[in-house]
Amino acid sequence: MYDYIITGAGPAGCVLANRLSENPAIKVLLLEAGNPDRNPLIHMPAGFAKLTGTTATWGYSTVPQKHLDNREIWYPQGRVLGGGSSINAQVYTRGHPLDYDEWASEEGCEGWSFAEVLPYFVKAENNNRLCNRYHGVDGPLKVSDPVPHSLTSTFVQAAQQAGYSYSADFNGANQEGFGYYQVTNRDGKRSSAAVVYLKPVLKRNNLTVITKATVTKIVIEQGRAVGVEYVLRNKPDIHRVNASCEVLVTSGAVGSPKLLQLSGIGPADQLRAVGIDPIHDLPSVGENFQDHMDVFVVSECSGDYSFDRYKPLHMNAWAGLEYLLFNSGPVASNLCDGGGFCFADNKARSPDIQFHFLPGSGLEHGLKKIRNGVTLNSAVLRPKSRGTVRLASADPMAAPLIDPNYWAEQYDREMSIEGFKIAREIMAQAAFKPFIKLESMPGIECKTDAQIMAYARQHSKTDYHPVGACKMGAINDERSVVGPDLKVIGLEGLRVVDSSVMPKVVSSNTNAPTIMIAEKAADIILGKTMNS
Repeated sequence: MYDYIITGAGPAGCVLANRLSENPAIKVLLLEAGNPDRNPLIHMPAGFAKLTGTTATWGYSTVPQKHLDNREIWYPQGRVLGGGSSINAQVYTRGHPLDYDEWASEEGCEGWSFAEVLPYFVKAENNNRLCNRYHGVDGPLKVSDPVPHSLTSTFVQAAQQAGYSYSADFNGANQEGFGYYQVTNRDGKRSSAAVVYLKPVLKRNNLTVITKATVTKIVIEQGRAVGVEYVLRNKPDIHRVNASCEVLVTSGAVGSPKLLQLSGIGPADQLRAVGIDPIHDLPSVGENFQDHMDVFVVSECSGDYSFDRYKPLHMNAWAGLEYLLFNSGPVASNLCDGGGFCFADNKARSPDIQFHFLPGSGLEHGLKKIRNGVTLNSAVLRPKSRGTVRLASADPMAAPLIDPNYWAEQYDREMSIEGFKIAREIMAQAAFKPFIKLESMPGIECKTDAQIMAYARQHSKTDYHPVGACKMGAINDERSVVGPDLKVIGLEGLRVVDSSVMPKVVSSNTNAPTIMIAEKAADIILGKTMNS
């Protein structure tokens, strides 16, 4: 018997395990389907480039996307201690203040306005440069300035030549502009949630962590979650553990709606169709799924200027040696140290396009092979398209049907084209002239909007920011899965705490907002306020 059972050790699960077990009288069990984070690539900032296969992910793909020429999009979701925070590109952004104000004012998420969530961002943060009302220095999460690649500085200069402003802090008073991202690593080591929240408290007697343990079902009795069932990898036995207080679902943007549906919580007709008896008919489970979609420009360099110079085996070995000896060099980089936010739609209420600059090429699937290049990604931040996460069968080990429904809305397609044009404009500036030979993808022959969209349908990719399929909102809103207290509507003893509760995707990367959600959730669960 435990007080709280947590169903996944992603960023949210690690935060909850830490905060709830601070009280030695509270017994906490954290279950994680993946391995411990012992793979050294996890802790090397550049290692993420080799971790989007099946090594530390579920190996998912989407269903064919009808607005992307029926392509199935590779869809890595973390399956390792630390979850997405152990395999992401470590870019530290929070979104725009209006994102959270809209959660509160338009989506019924009372208590989740920017003024109310900002203290939790600050609480989590250990920033090595900034300390003001927007930034903290006492939290677990190590946030640092990168050592920028010289081409990143060229990119920042080029953006200003194109007429865009410079930003020294994307998470401060003004998000708009281009500059250098802060990152969740320090001194050449990734600052994952597992490293900074979980590892320091593993010796607590009241905290139990079990890896390679896949939760297959939430046990519901008389309208209350009383425990979970799980299986250990490669073993047939089903284990049951009980929770005297609550089951906390932290299985991720895809895993949480999947687990609820496997447990009979979701749209009754669809559950019956795959052989699951509905326990709680909640049609909104698996709906409202949304994500950011990238369209990129790849430019070939006129010399060995980018990180691609380390692709040959001997240079790769040299980079590894530099990292081992000095914790520096390309392996100590997150490979994406610059970017920015601006407007594709001049009527938008805040920047609606985000850019990630990579001083290298070849990280994206299906790219033309070039010797040395750079990549500029552009993504629409507030897409209107909505998709679903559904079960393919009643088998807990079967992959779910993931359908982000990318670009179903014409507006998303139009803004993606505009974002691509801005990316191309920046890459054409004088600052890049000494370094860029030509545009490799899509190439100068791709000129019209129709040609750009044809290219984008074939080569766009996820920005790895899925959210929304367990939507938070007012409890009387039929679109909601959880209320503002994150309790599953209509059941007791069950909450969802991860990126799946976001009613709308934030205008940024999603790791920091997920950690914020878990920090705030811990206080909600324990009945605390920021001042208590």
